[in-house]
Amino acid sequence: MRIKAQPSASKSEFCEMYGEDAIKIRIKAPAVDGMANIELVKFLAKSFKVSKSDILFKAGQNSKIKILEFPFTDRFETWIKTL
Repeated sequence: MRIKAQPSASKSEFCEMYGEDAIKIRIKAPAVDGMANIELVKFLAKSFKVSKSDILFKAGQNSKIKILEFPFTDRFETWIKTL
């Protein structure tokens, strides 16, 4: 999954599509010392009912555009249909 992360938001939340193949997510934590990445993993794990350890950064850990991999769940399938 390609994600455009926007750190230092008022709350962590899903936004709109970013381009044709990325999802924009606002992250509550600042982009300092990896805090935004930690919050992003926590937010995705809670949103899609997966373990935080199952969410892997494939690319972009130090970039605003990230590629993550995590297990496909029923909750994720339902969410993706709403896009």
